Amino acid sequence: MNDMIPGLDSATLTLGIPGFTYPDLYEPQALARLTATFDAFLTERDASIGARLAAYRACQGQGMTPEEHSFVLTDAAPHLGAFLARLFRIESAWDAQGAMIRDEDETVLGFRNKFIEPLAKKHKGVDVTSFDRSALHVAVVALRDAARDGARLVHDEEYLTARAAGLLSAEVPSKTFLAGLRTHAPWSSLHDDAALIETARAALEQWCLTVRADDNFHAAASNAWVSFKQPAKTDVQHLVHHPEFDRGGYKAWTAEDQHRRRRDGFALTDLRYGQRRVLYEVDHCIYCHDRDNDTCSKGMPNKKEGGFKTNALGVPVTGCPLSEKISEMHVVKRQGDNIGALALIVIDNPMCPGTGHRICNDCMKGCIYQKTEPVNIPQIETNVLTDVLNLPWGFEIYALLTRWNPLNAQRPYALPYNGRNVLVVGLGPAGYTLSHYLLNEGFGVVAIDGL
Repeated sequence: MNDMIPGLDSATLTLGIPGFTYPDLYEPQALARLTATFDAFLTERDASIGARLAAYRACQGQGMTPEEHSFVLTDAAPHLGAFLARLFRIESAWDAQGAMIRDEDETVLGFRNKFIEPLAKKHKGVDVTSFDRSALHVAVVALRDAARDGARLVHDEEYLTARAAGLLSAEVPSKTFLAGLRTHAPWSSLHDDAALIETARAALEQWCLTVRADDNFHAAASNAWVSFKQPAKTDVQHLVHHPEFDRGGYKAWTAEDQHRRRRDGFALTDLRYGQRRVLYEVDHCIYCHDRDNDTCSKGMPNKKEGGFKTNALGVPVTGCPLSEKISEMHVVKRQGDNIGALALIVIDNPMCPGTGHRICNDCMKGCIYQKTEPVNIPQIETNVLTDVLNLPWGFEIYALLTRWNPLNAQRPYALPYNGRNVLVVGLGPAGYTLSHYLLNEGFGVVAIDGL
Protein backbone atom coordinates (compact mmCIF):
# COMPACT_ATOMS: atom_id res chain seq x y z
CA MET A 1 0.00 0.00 0.00
CA ASN A 2 2.64 2.54 1.04
CA ASP A 3 4.98 1.44 -1.76
CA MET A 4 2.68 3.36 -4.13
CA ILE A 5 3.29 6.62 -2.25
CA PRO A 6 6.47 8.58 -3.12
CA GLY A 7 8.91 8.44 -0.23
CA LEU A 8 7.08 5.60 1.54
CA ASP A 9 8.95 2.39 0.81
CA SER A 10 9.16 -0.40 3.39
CA ALA A 11 12.58 -1.40 2.05
CA THR A 12 14.05 1.94 3.12
CA LEU A 13 11.85 2.63 6.14
CA THR A 14 13.81 3.85 9.14
CA LEU A 15 11.99 3.09 12.37
CA GLY A 16 11.73 5.63 15.15
CA ILE A 17 12.80 3.26 17.94
CA PRO A 18 16.60 2.71 18.03
CA GLY A 19 17.85 -0.84 17.62
CA PHE A 20 15.12 -2.06 15.26
CA THR A 21 14.81 -2.30 11.49
CA TYR A 22 11.69 -3.00 9.48
CA PRO A 23 12.63 -6.67 8.80
CA ASP A 24 12.94 -7.15 12.57
CA LEU A 25 9.18 -6.71 12.82
CA TYR A 26 8.78 -10.14 11.21
CA GLU A 27 11.29 -11.94 13.47
CA PRO A 28 9.99 -13.53 16.72
CA GLN A 29 13.26 -12.89 18.60
CA ALA A 30 13.17 -9.22 17.63
CA LEU A 31 9.48 -9.00 18.61
CA ALA A 32 10.40 -10.28 22.07
CA ARG A 33 12.93 -7.43 22.32
CA LEU A 34 10.29 -5.00 21.06
CA THR A 35 7.97 -6.11 23.87
CA ALA A 36 10.67 -5.36 26.44
CA THR A 37 11.30 -2.00 24.78
CA PHE A 38 7.60 -1.11 24.95
CA ASP A 39 7.47 -2.17 28.60
CA ALA A 40 10.35 0.20 29.39
CA PHE A 41 8.65 2.95 27.36
CA LEU A 42 5.39 2.45 29.30
CA THR A 43 7.12 2.33 32.68
CA GLU A 44 8.95 5.57 31.91
CA ARG A 45 5.66 7.27 31.02
CA ASP A 46 3.60 5.75 33.85
CA ALA A 47 5.21 3.23 36.20
CA SER A 48 1.89 2.31 37.79
CA ILE A 49 0.29 1.29 34.49
CA GLY A 50 3.48 -0.54 33.51
CA ALA A 51 3.37 -2.61 36.71
CA ARG A 52 -0.34 -3.36 36.28
CA LEU A 53 0.14 -4.50 32.68
CA ALA A 54 3.04 -6.75 33.70
CA ALA A 55 0.89 -8.29 36.44
CA TYR A 56 -1.98 -8.76 33.98
CA ARG A 57 0.26 -10.59 31.53
CA ALA A 58 1.68 -12.75 34.32
CA CYS A 59 -1.73 -13.96 35.51
CA GLN A 60 -3.44 -13.61 32.08
CA GLY A 61 -6.34 -11.95 33.83
CA GLN A 62 -7.02 -14.85 36.19
CA GLY A 63 -8.16 -13.65 39.61
CA MET A 64 -8.62 -10.06 38.48
CA THR A 65 -11.94 -8.26 38.85
CA PRO A 66 -13.68 -7.07 35.66
CA GLU A 67 -12.80 -3.51 36.64
CA GLU A 68 -9.09 -4.32 37.08
CA HIS A 69 -9.00 -6.38 33.88
CA SER A 70 -10.65 -3.68 31.76
CA PHE A 71 -8.93 -0.63 33.17
CA VAL A 72 -5.42 -2.00 32.69
CA LEU A 73 -6.21 -2.37 28.97
CA THR A 74 -7.89 1.02 28.51
CA ASP A 75 -5.10 2.70 30.49
CA ALA A 76 -2.27 1.00 28.58
CA ALA A 77 -3.76 1.20 25.06
CA PRO A 78 -3.12 4.95 24.51
CA HIS A 79 0.53 4.42 25.44
CA LEU A 80 0.74 1.61 22.88
CA GLY A 81 -0.74 4.02 20.33
CA ALA A 82 1.96 6.55 21.15
CA PHE A 83 4.67 3.89 20.97
CA LEU A 84 3.59 2.70 17.52
CA ALA A 85 3.27 6.27 16.28
CA ARG A 86 6.88 6.82 17.33
CA LEU A 87 8.01 3.46 15.93
CA PHE A 88 6.68 4.34 12.48
CA ARG A 89 7.51 8.04 12.86
CA ILE A 90 3.96 9.25 12.29
CA GLU A 91 3.43 11.22 15.49
CA SER A 92 2.16 14.32 13.67
CA ALA A 93 -0.42 12.38 11.61
CA TRP A 94 -1.52 10.39 14.67
CA ASP A 95 -1.81 13.56 16.76
CA ALA A 96 -3.80 15.33 14.02
CA GLN A 97 -6.22 12.43 13.68
CA GLY A 98 -6.72 12.30 17.43
CA ALA A 99 -7.25 16.05 17.68
CA MET A 100 -9.94 15.91 14.97
CA ILE A 101 -11.79 13.11 16.76
CA ARG A 102 -11.64 14.87 20.12
CA ASP A 103 -12.84 18.10 18.55
CA GLU A 104 -15.79 16.31 16.91
CA ASP A 105 -16.66 14.65 20.21
CA GLU A 106 -16.29 17.75 22.37
CA THR A 107 -17.99 20.11 19.90
CA VAL A 108 -20.81 18.16 18.26
CA LEU A 109 -21.50 15.45 20.85
CA GLY A 110 -21.00 18.05 23.57
CA PHE A 111 -23.67 20.20 21.88
CA ARG A 112 -26.00 17.22 21.83
CA ASN A 113 -25.43 16.09 25.42
CA LYS A 114 -24.83 19.35 27.28
CA PHE A 115 -26.93 21.87 25.34
CA ILE A 116 -29.79 20.10 23.55
CA GLU A 117 -30.64 17.22 25.89
CA PRO A 118 -31.31 19.41 28.99
CA LEU A 119 -33.73 21.63 27.04
CA ALA A 120 -36.76 19.34 27.36
CA LYS A 121 -36.62 19.59 31.15
CA LYS A 122 -35.60 23.25 31.22
CA HIS A 123 -38.45 24.32 28.93
CA LYS A 124 -41.04 21.73 29.88
CA GLY A 125 -44.50 22.73 28.66
CA VAL A 126 -43.27 25.54 26.39
CA ASP A 127 -45.36 26.00 23.24
CA VAL A 128 -42.85 26.17 20.38
CA THR A 129 -45.51 27.40 17.96
CA SER A 130 -45.32 30.76 19.71
CA PHE A 131 -41.70 31.29 18.58
CA ASP A 132 -40.90 33.63 15.70
CA ARG A 133 -39.39 31.10 13.31
CA SER A 134 -38.09 33.65 10.82
CA ALA A 135 -36.27 35.52 13.59
CA LEU A 136 -34.83 32.25 14.94
CA HIS A 137 -33.49 31.35 11.50
CA VAL A 138 -31.78 34.74 11.20
CA ALA A 139 -30.32 34.42 14.70
CA VAL A 140 -28.86 30.94 14.13
CA VAL A 141 -27.32 31.99 10.81
CA ALA A 142 -25.70 34.88 12.66
CA LEU A 143 -24.45 32.54 15.40
CA ARG A 144 -22.84 30.26 12.82
CA ASP A 145 -21.21 33.20 11.10
CA ALA A 146 -19.75 34.44 14.39
CA ALA A 147 -18.52 30.92 15.27
CA ARG A 148 -16.77 30.52 11.91
CA ASP A 149 -13.66 32.45 12.98
CA GLY A 150 -11.04 29.91 14.04
CA ALA A 151 -13.32 26.94 13.33
CA ARG A 152 -11.92 23.67 12.01
CA LEU A 153 -14.88 23.29 9.62
CA VAL A 154 -16.10 26.57 8.16
CA HIS A 155 -18.89 25.27 5.89
CA ASP A 156 -20.43 22.60 8.13
CA GLU A 157 -23.69 23.96 9.56
CA GLU A 158 -24.01 21.35 12.30
CA TYR A 159 -20.42 21.86 13.44
CA LEU A 160 -20.73 25.68 13.41
CA THR A 161 -24.02 25.57 15.33
CA ALA A 162 -22.45 23.25 17.90
CA ARG A 163 -19.39 25.46 18.15
CA ALA A 164 -21.57 28.51 18.74
CA ALA A 165 -23.32 26.70 21.58
CA GLY A 166 -19.95 25.87 23.11
CA LEU A 167 -18.78 29.47 22.84
CA LEU A 168 -22.00 30.69 24.46
CA SER A 169 -21.42 28.27 27.35
CA ALA A 170 -17.73 29.05 27.88
CA GLU A 171 -16.67 30.25 31.33
CA VAL A 172 -14.55 32.97 29.72
CA PRO A 173 -16.40 34.52 26.75
CA SER A 174 -14.48 34.85 23.49
CA LYS A 175 -14.13 38.52 22.63
CA THR A 176 -13.80 37.65 18.95
CA PHE A 177 -17.01 35.63 19.04
CA LEU A 178 -18.91 38.38 20.87
CA ALA A 179 -17.63 40.99 18.44
CA GLY A 180 -18.81 38.78 15.59
CA LEU A 181 -22.28 38.55 17.10
CA ARG A 182 -22.52 42.32 17.38
CA THR A 183 -21.96 42.71 13.63
CA HIS A 184 -25.39 41.18 13.05
CA ALA A 185 -28.67 43.04 13.38
CA PRO A 186 -30.28 40.91 16.10
CA TRP A 187 -27.64 41.90 18.65
CA SER A 188 -25.90 45.03 17.32
CA SER A 189 -27.39 47.19 20.07
CA LEU A 190 -26.44 44.92 22.97
CA HIS A 191 -23.25 46.30 24.53
CA ASP A 192 -23.33 44.28 27.76
CA ASP A 193 -21.58 40.93 27.26
CA ALA A 194 -23.77 39.02 29.70
CA ALA A 195 -26.97 40.31 28.11
CA LEU A 196 -25.65 39.50 24.64
CA ILE A 197 -24.80 35.91 25.63
CA GLU A 198 -28.13 35.42 27.38
CA THR A 199 -30.12 36.74 24.42
CA ALA A 200 -28.18 34.73 21.84
CA ARG A 201 -28.40 31.57 23.96
CA ALA A 202 -32.16 31.97 24.33
CA ALA A 203 -32.50 32.23 20.56
CA LEU A 204 -30.42 29.09 20.00
CA GLU A 205 -32.39 27.19 22.65
CA GLN A 206 -35.68 28.14 20.99
CA TRP A 207 -34.31 27.10 17.60
CA CYS A 208 -33.26 23.70 18.96
CA LEU A 209 -36.62 23.16 20.63
CA THR A 210 -38.38 23.96 17.36
CA VAL A 211 -36.20 21.54 15.41
CA ARG A 212 -37.01 18.76 17.87
CA ALA A 213 -40.71 19.49 17.69
CA ASP A 214 -41.06 19.95 13.94
CA ASP A 215 -39.12 17.92 11.37
CA ASN A 216 -40.06 20.37 8.63
CA PHE A 217 -38.60 23.40 10.38
CA HIS A 218 -35.05 22.36 9.56
CA ALA A 219 -35.17 19.04 7.71
CA ALA A 220 -31.39 18.55 7.62
CA ALA A 221 -31.04 19.00 11.38
CA SER A 222 -34.01 16.76 12.10
CA ASN A 223 -33.02 13.94 9.78
CA ALA A 224 -29.26 14.09 9.27
CA TRP A 225 -27.64 15.79 12.26
CA VAL A 226 -26.44 13.46 15.01
CA SER A 227 -27.05 16.36 17.40
CA PHE A 228 -30.80 15.74 17.19
CA LYS A 229 -30.83 11.99 16.51
CA GLN A 230 -33.02 9.92 18.80
CA PRO A 231 -32.76 6.11 18.85
CA ALA A 232 -35.73 4.64 17.04
CA LYS A 233 -37.88 2.10 18.83
CA THR A 234 -37.38 -1.52 17.80
CA ASP A 235 -40.45 -3.33 16.52
CA VAL A 236 -39.40 -6.98 16.53
CA GLN A 237 -42.33 -7.90 14.30
CA HIS A 238 -41.23 -5.41 11.63
CA LEU A 239 -37.44 -5.46 11.68
CA VAL A 240 -37.16 -4.98 7.90
CA HIS A 241 -39.26 -2.06 6.70
CA HIS A 242 -40.50 -2.55 3.18
CA PRO A 243 -43.14 -0.98 0.96
CA GLU A 244 -45.35 -3.30 -1.09
CA PHE A 245 -46.43 -3.05 -4.71
CA ASP A 246 -48.51 -5.07 -7.12
CA ARG A 247 -46.69 -7.23 -9.64
CA GLY A 248 -48.64 -9.64 -11.83
CA GLY A 249 -51.47 -9.89 -9.34
CA TYR A 250 -49.18 -10.58 -6.39
CA LYS A 251 -48.01 -8.39 -3.54
CA ALA A 252 -44.25 -7.90 -3.78
CA TRP A 253 -41.84 -6.40 -1.26
CA THR A 254 -39.18 -3.89 -2.17
CA ALA A 255 -36.54 -1.86 -0.37
CA GLU A 256 -37.25 1.77 0.42
CA ASP A 257 -35.62 4.11 -2.08
CA GLN A 258 -33.17 5.57 0.44
CA HIS A 259 -31.80 2.10 1.18
CA ARG A 260 -31.15 1.07 -2.42
CA ARG A 261 -27.54 0.89 -3.56
CA ARG A 262 -26.79 0.51 -7.25
CA ARG A 263 -23.86 -1.75 -8.05
CA ASP A 264 -21.14 -0.29 -10.28
CA GLY A 265 -19.07 -3.24 -11.46
CA PHE A 266 -17.12 -4.60 -8.51
CA ALA A 267 -16.91 -1.28 -6.66
CA LEU A 268 -18.00 -1.25 -3.02
CA THR A 269 -21.60 -0.31 -2.42
CA ASP A 270 -21.02 -0.25 1.33
CA LEU A 271 -22.14 3.08 2.79
CA ARG A 272 -19.87 3.26 5.81
CA TYR A 273 -20.62 5.73 8.57
CA GLY A 274 -18.68 8.95 8.68
CA GLN A 275 -16.61 9.93 11.71
CA ARG A 276 -19.39 12.00 13.29
CA ARG A 277 -21.99 9.26 13.05
CA VAL A 278 -19.47 6.76 14.43
CA LEU A 279 -18.83 9.04 17.41
CA TYR A 280 -22.58 9.25 17.96
CA GLU A 281 -22.64 5.45 18.16
CA VAL A 282 -19.67 5.50 20.56
CA ASP A 283 -21.49 8.08 22.67
CA HIS A 284 -24.64 5.91 22.61
CA CYS A 285 -22.70 3.12 24.39
CA ILE A 286 -22.94 3.14 28.19
CA TYR A 287 -19.47 1.58 28.78
CA CYS A 288 -20.39 -1.25 31.11
CA HIS A 289 -17.23 -3.38 30.76
CA ASP A 290 -15.95 -2.42 34.20
CA ARG A 291 -19.15 -3.85 35.74
CA ASP A 292 -18.92 -7.10 33.78
CA ASN A 293 -22.22 -6.15 32.16
CA ASP A 294 -21.00 -5.73 28.59
CA THR A 295 -23.61 -8.01 27.08
CA CYS A 296 -22.53 -7.02 23.57
CA SER A 297 -19.33 -8.96 24.21
CA LYS A 298 -20.36 -11.64 26.70
CA GLY A 299 -24.06 -12.13 26.06
CA MET A 300 -26.95 -11.86 28.51
CA PRO A 301 -26.56 -14.58 31.16
CA ASN A 302 -29.64 -16.34 32.47
CA LYS A 303 -28.70 -16.30 36.13
CA LYS A 304 -31.66 -18.41 37.21
CA GLU A 305 -31.47 -21.26 34.72
CA GLY A 306 -27.95 -20.95 33.32
CA GLY A 307 -27.01 -20.32 29.73
CA PHE A 308 -28.24 -17.17 28.03
CA LYS A 309 -31.44 -15.19 28.00
CA THR A 310 -33.49 -15.16 24.81
CA ASN A 311 -34.71 -12.07 23.01
CA ALA A 312 -38.28 -11.27 21.94
CA LEU A 313 -37.89 -13.62 18.98
CA GLY A 314 -36.73 -16.51 21.14
CA VAL A 315 -33.10 -16.31 20.01
CA PRO A 316 -30.39 -16.73 22.69
CA VAL A 317 -28.50 -13.48 23.28
CA THR A 318 -24.93 -14.79 23.19
CA GLY A 319 -23.12 -11.59 22.27
CA CYS A 320 -19.94 -11.44 20.19
CA PRO A 321 -18.77 -14.94 19.19
CA LEU A 322 -15.17 -13.76 19.68
CA SER A 323 -15.80 -11.95 22.99
CA GLU A 324 -14.19 -8.78 21.66
CA LYS A 325 -13.36 -6.04 24.13
CA ILE A 326 -15.98 -3.77 22.61
CA SER A 327 -16.76 -1.29 25.34
CA GLU A 328 -13.04 -0.86 26.07
CA MET A 329 -12.44 -0.17 22.37
CA HIS A 330 -15.11 2.55 22.46
CA VAL A 331 -13.42 4.29 25.39
CA VAL A 332 -10.05 4.48 23.62
CA LYS A 333 -11.61 5.44 20.25
CA ARG A 334 -13.39 8.36 21.91
CA GLN A 335 -10.07 9.58 23.29
CA GLY A 336 -8.89 9.91 19.69
CA ASP A 337 -6.47 6.97 19.63
CA ASN A 338 -7.42 4.67 16.77
CA ILE A 339 -4.19 2.68 17.04
CA GLY A 340 -4.83 1.85 20.70
CA ALA A 341 -8.46 1.04 19.92
CA LEU A 342 -7.41 -1.27 17.07
CA ALA A 343 -4.96 -3.04 19.39
CA LEU A 344 -7.90 -3.90 21.65
CA ILE A 345 -9.91 -5.24 18.70
CA VAL A 346 -7.02 -7.34 17.41
CA ILE A 347 -6.62 -9.18 20.72
CA ASP A 348 -9.73 -11.21 19.93
CA ASN A 349 -10.34 -10.50 16.23
CA PRO A 350 -6.96 -10.24 14.50
CA MET A 351 -8.50 -10.76 11.04
CA CYS A 352 -10.97 -7.87 11.44
CA PRO A 353 -10.45 -6.57 7.86
CA GLY A 354 -12.07 -9.76 6.61
CA THR A 355 -14.83 -9.78 9.20
CA GLY A 356 -15.53 -6.27 10.48
CA HIS A 357 -19.16 -5.34 9.96
CA ARG A 358 -19.68 -7.84 7.13
CA ILE A 359 -19.80 -11.20 8.87
CA CYS A 360 -22.27 -10.86 11.76
CA ASN A 361 -23.91 -8.37 14.09
CA ASP A 362 -24.31 -10.60 17.15
CA CYS A 363 -22.73 -7.83 19.22
CA MET A 364 -25.58 -5.49 18.24
CA LYS A 365 -28.12 -8.19 19.03
CA GLY A 366 -26.52 -8.47 22.48
CA CYS A 367 -26.45 -4.71 23.12
CA ILE A 368 -28.11 -3.61 26.34
CA TYR A 369 -30.54 -1.57 24.23
CA GLN A 370 -33.16 -4.16 23.30
CA LYS A 371 -36.20 -1.92 22.80
CA THR A 372 -34.50 0.82 20.79
CA GLU A 373 -31.73 1.03 18.22
CA PRO A 374 -28.63 -0.75 19.54
CA VAL A 375 -25.13 0.67 19.30
CA ASN A 376 -23.84 -0.04 15.77
CA ILE A 377 -20.67 -1.74 16.96
CA PRO A 378 -19.63 -3.23 13.58
CA GLN A 379 -19.57 0.22 12.00
CA ILE A 380 -17.41 1.54 14.85
CA GLU A 381 -14.96 -1.34 14.50
CA THR A 382 -14.68 -0.82 10.75
CA ASN A 383 -14.14 2.91 11.29
CA VAL A 384 -11.30 2.27 13.76
CA LEU A 385 -9.60 -0.07 11.31
CA THR A 386 -10.11 2.29 8.36
CA ASP A 387 -8.76 5.25 10.32
CA VAL A 388 -5.57 3.32 11.07
CA LEU A 389 -5.22 2.16 7.46
CA ASN A 390 -5.55 5.79 6.37
CA LEU A 391 -2.51 6.78 8.44
CA PRO A 392 0.96 6.63 6.87
CA TRP A 393 2.18 3.04 7.31
CA GLY A 394 -1.33 2.14 8.43
CA PHE A 395 -1.31 -1.32 6.89
CA GLU A 396 2.09 -2.07 8.41
CA ILE A 397 0.81 -0.97 11.84
CA TYR A 398 -2.22 -3.24 11.57
CA ALA A 399 -0.12 -6.16 10.31
CA LEU A 400 2.35 -5.74 13.16
CA LEU A 401 -0.47 -5.79 15.72
CA THR A 402 -1.58 -9.19 14.41
CA ARG A 403 1.76 -10.76 15.39
CA TRP A 404 2.89 -8.41 18.16
CA ASN A 405 0.49 -6.94 20.68
CA PRO A 406 1.70 -6.34 24.24
CA LEU A 407 -1.93 -5.97 25.37
CA ASN A 408 -2.56 -9.59 24.44
CA ALA A 409 -1.75 -11.46 27.65
CA GLN A 410 -1.95 -14.91 26.07
CA ARG A 411 0.31 -14.27 23.08
CA PRO A 412 2.07 -10.86 23.15
CA TYR A 413 4.32 -11.81 20.21
CA ALA A 414 4.56 -14.57 17.62
CA LEU A 415 6.66 -17.64 18.47
CA PRO A 416 9.44 -19.02 16.25
CA TYR A 417 8.79 -22.02 13.99
CA ASN A 418 8.38 -25.19 16.06
CA GLY A 419 9.05 -27.69 13.27
CA ARG A 420 5.44 -28.87 12.92
CA ASN A 421 3.11 -28.19 10.01
CA VAL A 422 -0.67 -28.03 9.77
CA LEU A 423 -3.00 -28.28 6.77
CA VAL A 424 -6.02 -25.96 6.97
CA VAL A 425 -8.80 -26.78 4.51
CA GLY A 426 -11.28 -23.97 3.88
CA LEU A 427 -10.44 -20.30 3.67
CA GLY A 428 -13.54 -18.69 5.03
CA PRO A 429 -13.29 -16.44 8.12
CA ALA A 430 -12.75 -19.47 10.40
CA GLY A 431 -10.09 -21.00 8.15
CA TYR A 432 -7.94 -17.94 7.66
CA THR A 433 -8.30 -16.92 11.32
CA LEU A 434 -7.24 -20.38 12.46
CA SER A 435 -4.26 -20.20 10.08
CA HIS A 436 -3.26 -16.90 11.65
CA TYR A 437 -3.37 -18.28 15.19
CA LEU A 438 -1.38 -21.36 14.20
CA LEU A 439 1.32 -19.21 12.59
CA ASN A 440 1.62 -17.13 15.76
CA GLU A 441 1.99 -20.33 17.78
CA GLY A 442 4.97 -21.34 15.64
CA PHE A 443 3.34 -23.85 13.30
CA GLY A 444 3.95 -23.98 9.58
CA VAL A 445 0.62 -23.64 7.77
CA VAL A 446 -0.57 -24.82 4.37
CA ALA A 447 -4.04 -23.40 3.70
CA ILE A 448 -6.24 -24.36 0.77
CA ASP A 449 -9.78 -23.49 -0.16
CA GLY A 450 -12.54 -26.03 0.42
CA LEU A 451 -12.38 -29.25 -1.57
